[in-house]
Amino acid sequence: MRTFGRWIARAIFALVLIALVLFSPVGYNEFACRGTSATDDYVPLITEPEWQRAESRTLLTYPEWHIVHAYDDYARVIRENDPHDFGYLRAIAGFWSALCPLSERAAAMGGITGDTKLSTYTIGVSFTAEMAMKALYEETLGRFVTMVRGTDRAPLDDLSATQAAEYAAFLQQIPWYLYDFLEDESELSAAVTDTPRDRERQLALGMEYRSKSAYAKVIESAVAGIGADKLRLRSIVAGISPQQLAGIDGVDVIEERAEGTLIETDRYRAFTRLLERLAETDADLVEIAGNDEILFTAISPDPTVPDALYSFRRQGYDDNRHLILVPVSELLDRIRSFDGLTLEHVHDY
Repeated sequence: MRTFGRWIARAIFALVLIALVLFSPVGYNEFACRGTSATDDYVPLITEPEWQRAESRTLLTYPEWHIVHAYDDYARVIRENDPHDFGYLRAIAGFWSALCPLSERAAAMGGITGDTKLSTYTIGVSFTAEMAMKALYEETLGRFVTMVRGTDRAPLDDLSATQAAEYAAFLQQIPWYLYDFLEDESELSAAVTDTPRDRERQLALGMEYRSKSAYAKVIESAVAGIGADKLRLRSIVAGISPQQLAGIDGVDVIEERAEGTLIETDRYRAFTRLLERLAETDADLVEIAGNDEILFTAISPDPTVPDALYSFRRQGYDDNRHLILVPVSELLDRIRSFDGLTLEHVHDY
């Protein structure tokens, strides 16, 4: 009984230690990244509650996209290298390091809503746990099997790299929990050979895909219960006629106003592509979802750029990502005047 009791105590201690490690970044962000509150005297033009969104969400959508980018970085790395070559801890550190300056700046934009904060911390802890577990496996047994394999890649090395790239592309526009992980598992089983590396990949990735599939069903049910974010948003655009706007794919003209034309569009990556189209015209943005500031990310070879809230190097790419906050009215001009920068994503609300 004493031995059993000691093992129970050790297990409890281990669980507490793991919880402290996983949640310590949350505590740090709560107490060290508060920022200074400020009064926003901007009077929104889009006043309908269903089309207004909290302005600070433009900043707090980035952490979720950091995860999307991390999967893309991972796919890029394993396209020619092995999973243990990816910096899992670096990806984790990037999530929490970026969140701190974003949280500080959000304080001057009305603060972070409770729902947004809970969602951000939840995905952050989940991402941390997933990356840590992958690092633990790939840096030990996974690395050992690649040493046995040698320099020649096994068929499932290439197939899993293709699957990783497809998953990263899927996440650009569609929530992760709608991805068909079991289809990927079936592809692995159909393509596996008798080599040790293929058998190991089938076992390790098969377990990962089944776990993600089960977790995805839980998240999908939870989202169905509380309601998913709207997939559309409204903006006011000036400098271009309603007829020209109506002729652009993905734009629904709602009405003409004194300030400009009210339009409705898709969100996420589709919205970024639309803004690139508008930047090729004489259009000017007046407002987006009742807000006058917006975050975008851009890529450049330079480690820093002026006015960036945060910058860091991407894995698998020879360049850097920059998080930049600008007035909505200056966004299109900023895109037009890029010098050495490439627009990556405009973070709507």
